[in-house]
Amino acid sequence: MKTIAVDVMGGDVGLAVTLPGVSLFLKQQSDVYVILVGDESKIQAALSVNNELNNPRISVQHASEVVDMDEMPQSALKNKKDSSMRVAINQVKAGKAQAAVSAGNTGALMATARFVLKTIDGIDRPAIAKFLPGKNNQLTLVLDLGANVDCSGDQLMQFAVMGSELVSAMFPEKSRPRVGLLNVGTEDIKGNEAAKQAFQQLSGSGLNFVGNVEGDAVFSGEVDVIVADGFVGNIVLKTIEGAVKFMGGAIKEEFTRTLFAQAAALLALPILKGFKTRLDPRRFNGAIFLGLRGVVIKSHGGTDAEGFCYALQEAYHEIKMDSLEKIQAGIAEQLAVMAKADS
Repeated sequence: MKTIAVDVMGGDVGLAVTLPGVSLFLKQQSDVYVILVGDESKIQAALSVNNELNNPRISVQHASEVVDMDEMPQSALKNKKDSSMRVAINQVKAGKAQAAVSAGNTGALMATARFVLKTIDGIDRPAIAKFLPGKNNQLTLVLDLGANVDCSGDQLMQFAVMGSELVSAMFPEKSRPRVGLLNVGTEDIKGNEAAKQAFQQLSGSGLNFVGNVEGDAVFSGEVDVIVADGFVGNIVLKTIEGAVKFMGGAIKEEFTRTLFAQAAALLALPILKGFKTRLDPRRFNGAIFLGLRGVVIKSHGGTDAEGFCYALQEAYHEIKMDSLEKIQAGIAEQLAVMAKADS
């Protein structure tokens, strides 16, 4: 039986989203146990009015504090040692859970996770990684998506190693994932000094490095892993989210503009539903804090119950595939090869 600790107080809404998300998740997976972490009185009150959550695979772990969504990470780390997100991560540290999931403050969650769990040997900083949809239903892992605004070439190299090992762990058929370095052009000479340094290191590594790639590679399916610093990666992610919302709104406007357009919309309804499902951001909710000695998943703070369920599914699959152990072993092997090449 797998166990996931869930910070049910975090996010824009908290219990109104996280508990229904847990309920939906437990219906889909029969071999998982969930620890609900948060204000016990509020959790029990919510459980008492929701019969679907009367489940023997649920327990409650009290936490007296909640990290605000706009709270500074260092303040949360120093002043809220009994916060729901920290107690959830402590369950992983203590071996009571194999993963923690939270929709709370991203900066505070990363700072807390890094402090409690520490990083894998050979990794300077954790990165936020996320699988994004692409051509022919392929998935591309993009990292870092916001944890590290400034990165050195060495750190970008570490991100590439972590990303490559995660893809290999999650998709065994991809034993040598294609790795691309996000840049302003594909030429070797492009980019800032950190990107140029990372390019040289990646070129001499044992990774399947295909070179610099531009932003369209996120969707083209030409690579399996895209590496960037957190500043660029976060802008890419937010731009994608905005573009999807804009396209959805523009399509709706055009199909409601005239009576003829509305009639055409009825004929195109199956296609439109398929398009909406394929680009539904909830299906890709759940970013991975990669590089920690434990599995921590960040859900979007503004998602709904279905979206939160997908974040729980991400944690479940990470546990099921033993991705953490495989990543640690792969990183150790890769770093050893790189150290030998440098000597």
